[in-house]
Amino acid sequence: MAAVLIVDDSSAMRAFVRAALEEDLAAEVTEAASGFEALRELPRRAYDVVVADINMPDINGLELIQFMRASEHHRATPVLLISTESSKRDRARGLQVGADAFLSKPFEADALTSLVRDLLSPKEGEAPR
Repeated sequence: MAAVLIVDDSSAMRAFVRAALEEDLAAEVTEAASGFEALRELPRRAYDVVVADINMPDINGLELIQFMRASEHHRATPVLLISTESSKRDRARGLQVGADAFLSKPFEADALTSLVRDLLSPKEGEAPR
């Protein structure tokens, strides 16, 4: 069972993402309502994927990814960045700081689960997660 951390300041969005991942992927989901909560949550267990919103108060999704990529323990954890900001510039910024995938809001549950499934699949030459 995959362990997924959802980081979004919107409780409705966290509930939507949780329902999709639990139903379609039987994922074990943990929620964080802010970047600060995510930083407290990350050391508690190894997550297989982090799904993070870009726009949050305190620590935003881009800053969270920068922290993760600088950390020996979280550097390799795949991150799916979600945002209402769908411009090419925002997508490029997210991928530049280390996001593995980007999904623009609003999105369908199938698009979310497909991307998370891809992130959970081992890449060529990697051990399965």
